Amino acid sequence: MDTKHLGINSKLIHAGYKPDATGSVSVPIYQTSTFAFKNAAHGAALFAGEEDGYIYTRIGNPTIKALEENVASLENGCGGIATSSGMSAVCTVYLAFLESGAHVVSTASVYGPTRGLMEKEFARFGVQSTYVDTSDAENVRHAMKPNTRLVYIESPANPSMQVSDIAAIATIAHAQGALVVVDNTFASPYLQRPLDLGADVVLHSVTKFINGHADVVGGILVAKDPALYKRLRSVMISSGCNMDPHQAFLVVRGLKTLGIRVERAQQNAMEIARWLEEQPEVAMVRYIGLESHPQHELAKRQMNGYGSMISFELKGGFEAGRTLMDNVRVATLAVSLGGVETLIEHPASMTHASMSPEARRAAGFTDGLVRYAVGIEDVEDLIADLRQALDFVSAKSNKPKHEPVGTL
Repeated sequence: MDTKHLGINSKLIHAGYKPDATGSVSVPIYQTSTFAFKNAAHGAALFAGEEDGYIYTRIGNPTIKALEENVASLENGCGGIATSSGMSAVCTVYLAFLESGAHVVSTASVYGPTRGLMEKEFARFGVQSTYVDTSDAENVRHAMKPNTRLVYIESPANPSMQVSDIAAIATIAHAQGALVVVDNTFASPYLQRPLDLGADVVLHSVTKFINGHADVVGGILVAKDPALYKRLRSVMISSGCNMDPHQAFLVVRGLKTLGIRVERAQQNAMEIARWLEEQPEVAMVRYIGLESHPQHELAKRQMNGYGSMISFELKGGFEAGRTLMDNVRVATLAVSLGGVETLIEHPASMTHASMSPEARRAAGFTDGLVRYAVGIEDVEDLIADLRQALDFVSAKSNKPKHEPVGTL
């Protein structure tokens, strides 16, 4: 069935899968390392690229291909490349498009390991990088150099929740011959499609919203142009970071409910964000659905919804945040996001611990910031959970510094 004309929820169910000879309704798990050839000529034709088919799972596999084609359809790209983790997708991008002497411009508050990989590893091979607040496209323009090969942005950004103007940044980058890669993990293709806005490659940690059940680690790349797709796939095959068929099967299964999961979670997030703004213990709330968010109007134009990620800071700073995280009961203290369960974490000591305090401040978030990934539980339970945890914060802040001395 041609799914190009279908709506996104129909694509989630039907895109990418072509029933095999068994008529299986679900994508089968082709749990095999290698594939038999019909004869020697057939094998030679496959290796030469003269015929479509499968050789070896590192190169391609029907289960993995179903996922790749589904996400490529959702992102309006020419092809997808599934990888063993989100970070292997990032590494594939760096390996494919950068060389010694190349320069990268990136979002300052990009996912911590993405920045760490560049600054600690690729810098050893002569790759230069500049990190700026990409929510202002002029910062990107000023950071561009003659040797800039790649502009790598994350929007919405993690954990600052800053939104970048993808179309404006693409115009700036392309004018100087640089490619634009967008990490779309926080939004998912359900809420944002960067290729339609001018990006060249879109990246996801499918661990998050696309899979949605906190039981798979994986990544995926989608390219706009066949030449870029071919380059990325070649690097993925050579580096051996392919996704496993069973991983792909689980992600395909999770992907089918992406729409209803995202809708429910973002409905919860809006209600929780508005509630947090009213709490006396809360100093600041960052949720792009709030009118108070500095890029709220850009998000309205660029996205189809606001997602379910909230960052907030308590008036008591880091210690108040620690108390809050230690006393939630419905939310789980854990990293990651995009699952059916609500998670809470502290970026400065967890996901972004590799960044210096100065770099975190420059990226737009402080050490006291708490990241709250809203799930699909009953919103009343989540709010009650936060309220009882905030009561611990209030009790601790009001506790006398010195206990009264008793009489003998």
